[in-house]
Amino acid sequence: MGQKDEESLPRDATKEEIRDLFHEVDKIPISAWLLTFTGAAAQLARFSITVAWQNYLQNPPGNPLLPGALNLGQSKATTIQNGFLFFQYLTPLPFAVISDAWIGRYKTMVVSLSLLVIGYIVLFLTSLPRALEHGAGIGGLVTTMFLVGLGQGGLSAVMYPFIGDQIPEENPKVKRNQKGELVVIDRKLAIQYVFNGYYWMSNIAALFIIPATLVEKHIGFWACYLLPTCVLIVAVIPVLIWNRRLIKLPPQGNVLPQTSKVLAIAIRSHFHLSAASPSHQLTCHNRVVPWSPTFVSEIRRGLKGCRVIICFVIFWLCYNQLSNNIISQAGQMKQQGLSNDTMGSLNAVACVIMGPIIQNLLIPFLRRHRVPFGPIMRMTVAFLFIAAGIAYIAGLQSLIYSRRPCFEHPLECPAAADGSRMRPNDISVWLQTPMHFLLAVGEILGLVSLSEYTYNEAPPNLKAMVQAFQALAAALGAALGMALGPALRNPWLVIMYASLAGSMAVSALVFWGFFRRHDTEYEKEDNEKHGSSGGPSTGVESGSEVPIDEKNVEGRKVVSVS
Repeated sequence: MGQKDEESLPRDATKEEIRDLFHEVDKIPISAWLLTFTGAAAQLARFSITVAWQNYLQNPPGNPLLPGALNLGQSKATTIQNGFLFFQYLTPLPFAVISDAWIGRYKTMVVSLSLLVIGYIVLFLTSLPRALEHGAGIGGLVTTMFLVGLGQGGLSAVMYPFIGDQIPEENPKVKRNQKGELVVIDRKLAIQYVFNGYYWMSNIAALFIIPATLVEKHIGFWACYLLPTCVLIVAVIPVLIWNRRLIKLPPQGNVLPQTSKVLAIAIRSHFHLSAASPSHQLTCHNRVVPWSPTFVSEIRRGLKGCRVIICFVIFWLCYNQLSNNIISQAGQMKQQGLSNDTMGSLNAVACVIMGPIIQNLLIPFLRRHRVPFGPIMRMTVAFLFIAAGIAYIAGLQSLIYSRRPCFEHPLECPAAADGSRMRPNDISVWLQTPMHFLLAVGEILGLVSLSEYTYNEAPPNLKAMVQAFQALAAALGAALGMALGPALRNPWLVIMYASLAGSMAVSALVFWGFFRRHDTEYEKEDNEKHGSSGGPSTGVESGSEVPIDEKNVEGRKVVSVS
């Protein structure tokens, strides 16, 4: 390459360079990392507080081995937990509409964080010993679940899109890396990297489960709830002080009427979205519609992402076991000085260890050796790891049932009574460790890849909405968990876990069969987005109205979008 060519670097990449050169990540803006810090603090509070809810709901007070407060039993406690998850996973939808159409992602985030702080303060106050003695426990928990469900739903809708917004939209660039090689700077990789970073930081924050559950066991639930609440309040301050450094894309207005009209036309035309294109409507129905061909194309891509999301219902049904039944299983085993819900921190430890290995070693290795490992492939592998983790839990539950003193009814037989304590079956809780690593790999590959895929596929003015559909799939998973509530008791747990593992494995095969071609299309669409010189394609901005020449629409029906 000549001196003149060297001086022109970095420059826009051509289609051939995008296809042939190695892709690397450029610097991530500090504003993106600021948001990941705040989001991780919110996750710290959520994990540390909700991990104690199973014991808080299930167990009676006074047992030094198993902390408790409300004594509702495992089945009711699990059903209430799944009910909360169902509500929490529904709330992102209205917040997504509010964010995309009216107040924007930053204000939605601030409102959501405020709801979380208020909810956690209510929980702290009503979990004080005197408040529990006066029967405030149930009412306080219900109020907290309502506020936290709203707040966490709002964050779920906007956090990933808001972090992605901090990485400016620009054409792929060609530059030389530190080794002197020509590489393409890829925004998709930057988004993948920062999303993985957010997930990794969230799991570091989740390690706060360890001190929180130890405080729960040795001091009380009120202290367990107070610590993460204080951390969240402190962590919100930087994002308020430095809010001017954040890229805040203005709300695009309510495009749902346009979107619903496009989808209605497609449904009436036997689910052919091309029937809603302006040219088809003009030619076949003598109508002029106020949306562009680009808008229809972006809805098509967004629907692809939504179809993928629906396949995560069984994934969430299995993953939700971490917050309820797997904690209960740990209570049936010898805990060797730990609280049963402290073992939930092993999942965060596994994510912290496996996250950098996957992001910084495995994925770059496969990319350098041209081994296809797109988001669909990563999600398929994630399903298989989740299936393996739940299958391991089924085998472990069978092993628990084979041990003394209570065999198939741990903690429930007379032989378990030991004064004020209940004696668990004779098996170490550390045998849960491999399961946490299997589920951690499934989480990292599945949830991060899904967020990356849906963010890139969603229309700019519907990104929060498409992100919210992820929560809808999680809500359906929680609803299935509620339906399984009557079966969540001894001695049926082995059959329940084995059925979940089998369903997850079948889902992986079906998912790969339906969507495997999308990885190729995902890369192809990104390349076709740029011209031969790497420049952006021209066209009407998504969601904007196409100018209508009144002289040419005489006698034609103009579709009104109000």
